[in-house]
Amino acid sequence: MTPTHFAFSSAFLLGLAGLAFNRTHLLSALLCLEGMMLSLFIALSVWTLQLSSMNFSVAPMILLAFSACEASAGLGLLVATARTHGTDRLKNLSLLQC
Repeated sequence: MTPTHFAFSSAFLLGLAGLAFNRTHLLSALLCLEGMMLSLFIALSVWTLQLSSMNFSVAPMILLAFSACEASAGLGLLVATARTHGTDRLKNLSLLQC
């Protein structure tokens, strides 16, 4: 495994571990998701540069567009949650209290 592959794999796994183990605030969960998407974007960009092929050059931009949509939807949910519940703590949120 090359050092670049190790760096991207460890960045993704750290984001996944942060999402799995540190679930106190919605904002921290969104930041972990954003870190995971950023590591995937950089890894996919490096992969397409290593292949030197134009067939896969659009894939990082599509992933970046999906990442931006995910971030905007997550921030919209964060604002809506903060307005209705007064906090972004995940323990206060329940699907039974609509």
